[in-house]
Amino acid sequence: MPQVCIYPKDAARLTGTQYTTGKRLLQRIRTKLGKPMRAYVSVAEFCAFTGLPVAEVSAALNGPTGGPDPAR
Repeated sequence: MPQVCIYPKDAARLTGTQYTTGKRLLQRIRTKLGKPMRAYVSVAEFCAFTGLPVAEVSAALNGPTGGPDPAR
């Protein structure tokens, strides 16, 4: 099953930053969208905010097989 939510570790890995920077990025996205502090951020919401292509982000998160990345 493909991953549809972005976690701080994912945000950090996708943007090449530290874990804490990934947490802050997700919090900025939640604030802009008017979501509660602990609400999930979807891949589509993350991509709309960062400008990254959805297909590339999904491929990076789900790996070539379509499932979660086994390295995580």
